[in-house]
Amino acid sequence: MQVMKKIIGMILCGLILFSCQENETTSEFTGNESTYVLQPGSQYNTPGTLTIKERRDGTSTLLVSIQGTSGNTKLPLHLHLGDLATPGANIAALLNPVDSKTGMSETLLTQLADETAISYTELINIEACVKVHLSDTGPEKDIILAGGNIGQSVTKAVSSGRIGMEACKSE
Repeated sequence: MQVMKKIIGMILCGLILFSCQENETTSEFTGNESTYVLQPGSQYNTPGTLTIKERRDGTSTLLVSIQGTSGNTKLPLHLHLGDLATPGANIAALLNPVDSKTGMSETLLTQLADETAISYTELINIEACVKVHLSDTGPEKDIILAGGNIGQSVTKAVSSGRIGMEACKSE
């Protein structure tokens, strides 16, 4: 009987230790994150947020959530160099499109379009913005549903309280 109690005790201790170790390593994030407001960019009422979360390897996960979308389309989402008012802003990275049904997008960002690696710290300090477009092609590609400045672009003074959004560089 004593041997059975010892075996059961050892099994329970092993399970407790294993579960504690597993919980400590399951999170892929450091806890550092930055959240930015996305304002409607057109006649559509589509405000939202962008949250950038630091991963344990130093890269970032970008989570976009916008309201007021519907249907079954994929809305293009880009990271642009410069602030929202920069005319013809270059695309720094193509992000996963926003699902119009849920208004959500999630992108693991490890490098920019030119294949330059980018860390969480570099991303939250870059002078850039994100824009959600109505379409990839045609005249609707210049319709910006929502956008927001990130990193150094957030600190730019805006006297009117709202910054204008310029169309992106056509390719």
